[in-house]
Amino acid sequence: MSKRIAAFGEVMMRLQVPGFELLSQANTLHYSFSGTGVNVVSALSHYGHAGYLVSALPANPLGDAAVSYLGKLGISKNYLVRWGQYLGQYFLENGVGPRPSRVTYSNRLESSFNTAPDSIYDFDGIAESVDVVHFCGITLAMNETARTNIRRFAEAVKDRGGLVVFDCNYRPSLWGEDGYKKAKPYYEQLLAMADIVMMNEKDALHVLNMQTNQTDRTEQLKELIPVVAGAYSIGVIAGTHRTIHEDQTHSLRGYLYKDKQFTFSNTLSFTVHDRIGAGDAFTSGIIHGELEELSPETTVAFATTAGMLKHTTVGDTPMLTDEDIFEAMTSQGGDIRR
Repeated sequence: MSKRIAAFGEVMMRLQVPGFELLSQANTLHYSFSGTGVNVVSALSHYGHAGYLVSALPANPLGDAAVSYLGKLGISKNYLVRWGQYLGQYFLENGVGPRPSRVTYSNRLESSFNTAPDSIYDFDGIAESVDVVHFCGITLAMNETARTNIRRFAEAVKDRGGLVVFDCNYRPSLWGEDGYKKAKPYYEQLLAMADIVMMNEKDALHVLNMQTNQTDRTEQLKELIPVVAGAYSIGVIAGTHRTIHEDQTHSLRGYLYKDKQFTFSNTLSFTVHDRIGAGDAFTSGIIHGELEELSPETTVAFATTAGMLKHTTVGDTPMLTDEDIFEAMTSQGGDIRR
């Protein structure tokens, strides 16, 4: 059941230091293009859906390069507009052992996407042409223009019977001082329109300022998520818990709350090659499972496996097909395919 899925978000230029060098050591960088929306719709296009990105790119060779790269990821350029002069960038230094990877942002607030007025987007026309739209809390944090664009687009989608997906993705550094207080009304607005939400108990505690006497994360989740679902009439809420071990391996456990029932995945443990984009891979797995009407057990297992496998992929963007993920769910992996 192929669906038409759009994401509203910024295209970022990823500038990666080779190997494990620091920026202060390196004199070459490898560039690519990514972003939460890019990652989600690219993954869904690899699962057989039609993926669209609604975004603004500069009308210059840098914007041309981004459009070309998005095409290689399977993303349609139908709803890309050319505006402004700048593309947001981030520099990635790969961590190793006890030293974590580090991301440094540049030029983001002046980017074409974050300065584009709502008048350049045909939100009503796009909403007529797609089945699902994905929004991210990172975009919500940018500025009032981006927040207005999200609200208008989400309202257009809801008015036409489409599905709204909202990934909370709260970033303290983007919201600044008193960030939780600033973010709460905007999050509540999106939650009230969302059909599928990506969040865990931390979002409920900190962004929504909810209270619990539980100290265990799973017990906090079980207490708070049903309250959130009831308060905002959300059909599906999903998320993950991550554990980082002393040997730097990671473990991931996904959950899905639907029809007043929790479903948890098995805990998956793995080594990490590139962590960035793993949450987007999980999100795309949940969306795919819901659109394909898979069982909750299959959906959360698929999404968690997609998140795990993204850690093995170079770059931000998930590139595996649904067949690859289903195969990984039933095999031990590790050997060469011949």
